[in-house]
Amino acid sequence: MKFVSTRGNAPAVSASEAILQGLAPDGGLYVPTYFPQLEMRILANTSSYGELAYEVLAPFFEGDVLEGELAEICMEAFDFPLPIHWHNAKEAVLELYWGPTAAFKDFGARFLAIAMQRLLQKRDQKLTILVATSGDTGGAVAAAFHQRAGIGVKVLYPQGKVSQRQEKQLTCWGDNIEAYSVDGVFDDCQKMVKEAFMDSSLVEEWGLSSANSINLGRLLPQVVYAFYTALEVFHQTGAVPTLIVPSGNVGNSCGTYWAKEMGAPIKQIVLALNANRSVLDYIENGQFEKRNSIATLANAMDVGNPSNMERLMHLYNGWEAFKSEVSAYSVSDELILETIAKVWHEKNYVICPHTATGEYVRGQLTEEGPTVVYATAHPAKFETIVEPIVGHSIPIPPQLALLLDKESYVKNIGVNYKELF
Repeated sequence: MKFVSTRGNAPAVSASEAILQGLAPDGGLYVPTYFPQLEMRILANTSSYGELAYEVLAPFFEGDVLEGELAEICMEAFDFPLPIHWHNAKEAVLELYWGPTAAFKDFGARFLAIAMQRLLQKRDQKLTILVATSGDTGGAVAAAFHQRAGIGVKVLYPQGKVSQRQEKQLTCWGDNIEAYSVDGVFDDCQKMVKEAFMDSSLVEEWGLSSANSINLGRLLPQVVYAFYTALEVFHQTGAVPTLIVPSGNVGNSCGTYWAKEMGAPIKQIVLALNANRSVLDYIENGQFEKRNSIATLANAMDVGNPSNMERLMHLYNGWEAFKSEVSAYSVSDELILETIAKVWHEKNYVICPHTATGEYVRGQLTEEGPTVVYATAHPAKFETIVEPIVGHSIPIPPQLALLLDKESYVKNIGVNYKELF
């Protein structure tokens, strides 16, 4: 299996080469040359999530230097639970937040960190990871890469635009993890990372790579739980589900669309956006405009120029093909608050602001079959928003509680990428 750039001006590379490079030399994102079609019978007979992950990802690593280690990587990376909560016979929630940092980003970050460490050991090489975060990515990457030999991490986040508990997760590490509070918005952080990658002297001097969802190693694990969800729901209900995905940088969404391309039993995929509606506007008028991000209660989705749109637009080439496959709704802060309250009062279930966008979208659909909302973060990470609505304190998951008592290490900087070095 080889991977090529979405922009078509870079050599085809293996999975490992794509993972270590992060961004293609022409500035594009790596995508597979084709999507393997998987045998659902084999996947349905796997005995653990790690085994399922191996079966789903194995075709992408065929002939790769990590091919023989992929099973071990999957078992080590995915060692936490992935429950599906059923509100009723047709409405479910995929709880993606039981990893080390209580957010869905743990799936991709842990897989990427383990794969990278093994690759660097083979090459006797060192790397510096640059990661921009709108809330959850940076914490997951920091946790996954903390104290891994040969890898330094620089985490950039927008000053004052993440929750207090999210910020603690970004800044509590020290050692090989450096946190930078950027005087700007997430798009500024993302732009700084891209500018650094286009500076060839820096790339060579520091061995730069990425751990954002622009990195193939972050995206591929997100394909797996789309398969897992679709197979579990089909097994329990005999019906093919609609998956509703809260979307910011569109990596989670892209992984789900890739799963559908590979034959996962998915009826439809619907994106839930906050007030940052670049994707929806493209669907409606065919013009994709890069915008400044708008601050919302669902802060991890505050992305005005989502990187993985480039992958989705490559997958569905042309506006007509794109809008026939991709659907989305935009959800305001007011509706987010109303939905958190509604789900609590009607279903006795607590959700975070991001998951609320998905639950609101579910209510707009007329699907007769089962629907599943991706719950992307534990509500305890957003206690100042959620607790006043539900009227009680939310128990902090043990893995999150461990981090909140640590000392913080952070440097405040502007929006010039050279301040990172």
